[in-house]
Amino acid sequence: MAKRERVVRMSVEQPLWRALTAYRILTMLYASLLAVFGRDEYERPWVAFAYLVVMAAWTLATLPKVAGAVSCTKRFLGADLVIALVGILLTPLADFDAQHMDGSTLPSIWTAGSVLAFAIKGGWRWAAFASTFVAAANIIERGEPSRDTFHNVLLVWVASIAIGYVVEVARASERTLARALEIEAATRERERLARDIHDSVLQVLAMVQRRGTALGGEAAELGRMAGEQEVALRTLVSSGLVPTTRVSEDAAEGAVVRTVEVDDEDGPAGGAVCDLRSLLAPHAGSRVSFAEPGAPVLLAPTAAKELAAAVSAALDNVRVHAGQDAQAWILVEDWPDEVIVTVRDDGPGIAEGRLAQAEGEGRMGVALSIRGRLRDLGGTAELISVPGQGTEVELKVPKVSRTPDDSRGKAGSGR
Repeated sequence: MAKRERVVRMSVEQPLWRALTAYRILTMLYASLLAVFGRDEYERPWVAFAYLVVMAAWTLATLPKVAGAVSCTKRFLGADLVIALVGILLTPLADFDAQHMDGSTLPSIWTAGSVLAFAIKGGWRWAAFASTFVAAANIIERGEPSRDTFHNVLLVWVASIAIGYVVEVARASERTLARALEIEAATRERERLARDIHDSVLQVLAMVQRRGTALGGEAAELGRMAGEQEVALRTLVSSGLVPTTRVSEDAAEGAVVRTVEVDDEDGPAGGAVCDLRSLLAPHAGSRVSFAEPGAPVLLAPTAAKELAAAVSAALDNVRVHAGQDAQAWILVEDWPDEVIVTVRDDGPGIAEGRLAQAEGEGRMGVALSIRGRLRDLGGTAELISVPGQGTEVELKVPKVSRTPDDSRGKAGSGR
């Protein structure tokens, strides 16, 4: 059994949460020691010690909350900030004599832990929000703030925003790296599958084609079919297509990465977008040429499936009306606002009035299987045919298409 590679995500922000946990404990001890050594200078020591007991109990009880981004909820952040602000505003009530300890507040530098939690959780905007409240509380607590007070307030505000921005950049880099590793793993898996298919299935099909051609008769027809399947499979494997492509959310923050999500049972995972190339590539063969853009052609899954079904109906018409030996070409064009798929053949073409006659006889292949599907998607289907020069069907689908009516019946082929 082949070994599959698994991408292991590594969190670059988890060490920040561990550092924040240690910071909160150490600064709690620091604030407590300041209160113990300066207890004689309090006018109301019971206010200071009551607050510090609450702060210490809160710090120890909420250690699991700062263990990671998931557990650090908005409700916890709000309550933590309130406790820090209350401690600052209670400082004049406890009354350090003549702004004891260089103007330290009751929570001292423990307050920065609340701001840092905001920064790590939500980035620089959250940090600016929290530090603004802390700055306002410090100014109110001073009554007549000095230049040093404004200097400290500005320092906390700028530092917290800088840390929040660094966290956002690190988080974006982590996502980009993880997606790049997923793409690398998927590429290696495709290469492994391509090697296995080349060493087994493709060689068997090639052998069947050679033997069938040499034996002749019914075996020759079997060999021809095997040759067509070999070409189709080789085209699919060499193209390296994958069903679903998702553009990185971090395009504004750095590199653009396209990642792959595949649901083996239901097709594209999540159902957001689908690569049309993966649905049309299986049509390629010895008598059907497939030309595609180098980048994924992204459509809504429903639109992509309906468009692929219309292409299949057009190819059915080629086989039925142009003959088994007719050559067909599929061209896919990806424009900013629409996708155009052209199906052309070198058959005898369609006589004038033949389509109207087919509709009158109840054969609705072009009317329903092709034009009807495109109309439901908000697109168009144009058929151009010159007797003796083949037929060309041009299918246009807008990038934002309507959802087809699921109740519409399936129509058979026939021009």
